[in-house]
Amino acid sequence: MPSILLIDDDERLAELLGRYFAKLGLSLDYALRPSAGLAKLQAGLYDLVILDVMLPEKDGFEVCREIRAGSEIPIIMLTARGEVMDRIIGLELGADDYLPKPFEPRELVARIQRILKRSVQPGNGGAILKFGPLCIDTDSQQVTIANQTVPLTHMEYRLLLLLAHQAGKTLSRDEILNQLKGIDTELFSRSVDILVSRLRHKLRPGDYIRTVRNGGYCFLGKPL
Repeated sequence: MPSILLIDDDERLAELLGRYFAKLGLSLDYALRPSAGLAKLQAGLYDLVILDVMLPEKDGFEVCREIRAGSEIPIIMLTARGEVMDRIIGLELGADDYLPKPFEPRELVARIQRILKRSVQPGNGGAILKFGPLCIDTDSQQVTIANQTVPLTHMEYRLLLLLAHQAGKTLSRDEILNQLKGIDTELFSRSVDILVSRLRHKLRPGDYIRTVRNGGYCFLGKPL
């Protein structure tokens, strides 16, 4: 049974979601304060975190930053405003999805199930893509450079795989959005730039992604 951690100071919401999740085979634990949530993450094993933006002690963005400092666990952020800037900040910090409040519990569950499904989805028959020191194991969804593991979020991994499968071809932002839709929700043009920036940073010192002026992005690696 997948185990979810909710960090939200709305205890009534946590209790309602807990009962709803249980009916669908999901286990929900919750923390009302960021400090308690971070302690639970360190002490327990969870498959996904639901994180509210508006929290006591510190906001959800700071909590997201702290989680990402040591973990690539999927994160869905909740915001009462649903503003584009909030989403951009969350994406820059490594959130996987966003859901504005108020929301339907079944929509939240659908997003959770989609993320969990793709996080355990097997690759293409154990195919391994190699581009010099960069290695992408599509079965285990592990990425290494010179045998050193590169920790990627699910969105970063999917973007890398998309670009690598079409190495040498320039993909416009619209093409990237169209091909990623259905894998991740709430994608918009600015999010592509953010994801590429994050991916480039993690693939350093290699230079694998070129920005094509007025064109989009091109993966430079040559398959071995």
